[in-house]
Amino acid sequence: MEETKFALDRRDFLQFAAMAAAVGTAVSLPVAANAEEGGTDFTRWLDGISGKQKVVLDVREPNDGMAMAWAWVYLFTGPQAYGVKESDLGTVMVFRHNAIPFVLKDEMWKKYKLGEYFKITDHAAKAPALRHPYYTTPVDPSVENMTLKHAIDRGVKVAGCDMAIHHYSGQVAKQMGLKHEDVKKEWMEATLPGILHAPSGVVAIQGAVSKGCSYIFAG
Repeated sequence: MEETKFALDRRDFLQFAAMAAAVGTAVSLPVAANAEEGGTDFTRWLDGISGKQKVVLDVREPNDGMAMAWAWVYLFTGPQAYGVKESDLGTVMVFRHNAIPFVLKDEMWKKYKLGEYFKITDHAAKAPALRHPYYTTPVDPSVENMTLKHAIDRGVKVAGCDMAIHHYSGQVAKQMGLKHEDVKKEWMEATLPGILHAPSGVVAIQGAVSKGCSYIFAG
């Protein structure tokens, strides 16, 4: 069943990408500023990745929130391993593809039944999530700070893929009989605080690696 869903997602996404490339304006992404004007929001975000040791977590699938756990583990064990302060660890998380709902506020989860669509369970409720299951709720109940919000508060740099927002808002809009542009606008405006809109998750990961981050596939 999961393999079938992935095959359909992949086919739809590639068809969307081909159409976007053909018409050029099919995807509304942030307008890139001229380099002479100081770069773009994205390049400035990349320039803000600091630290003696740096890692980028590629979060492609929900994976029961394990990306949040790995970010916590890196910050917890890194100082002892490298003999540095936590501030010397540069940690980046890029949410893309089926993990894109993790960048959205609770209101979107409830209104568009994102837990049901993306097969994400709220383990406390034992049902498809109607809220962000890991923004303020720890992945591991025994570790209070193992949440996305705490990671952002500690300085973890987080980006969400606008290509994924465009694609999946369209799929959900179609399923619910709504206008794609309306749903997409809501999702774009409902990004959680401290999360960057990246033109795509792929370019965000590549950009982070170009700034010295080691790559880890996180789901």
